[in-house]
Amino acid sequence: MAGGGTRKRGIITDINVTPLVDIMLVLLIIFMLTANLIAKQAIEVELPKAAQGSTPPATTLAITLTRAGGLYLNGVEVTPAQLRAEVAAAVKKDPKTQTIIAADKMTTHGRVVWVMDVVKSLGVAAFAIQIDPAGMTPPTTQGH
Repeated sequence: MAGGGTRKRGIITDINVTPLVDIMLVLLIIFMLTANLIAKQAIEVELPKAAQGSTPPATTLAITLTRAGGLYLNGVEVTPAQLRAEVAAAVKKDPKTQTIIAADKMTTHGRVVWVMDVVKSLGVAAFAIQIDPAGMTPPTTQGH
């Protein structure tokens, strides 16, 4: 026989751990990726830092986009011009103003990006998109 001597067939006493290591590495990678997604349930923002604990919190504006196209600021319906004016006034009063943007899942991507662009152009550096952590299924597509 090529490559070696004769070997008696008998009970296998060694365990090949290579497949076990491969499976464990795959599971580790999957765990690391899913843990990262679970920990980041909103868009990551850079929060303001304070030297003392008595510093008042930054002003937070809640912007909501409805399925029907409504635009709300802190629960009050506003026009795009009013939104710009209110956000600009809030940033002038508190430069560390932050926003939370909540949009219906059927709202177009362009509308959400427009709101993000408006708040960023007015000086809001920290914003987040509000989500429902229970709704982990992707939204349905319309017209396809």
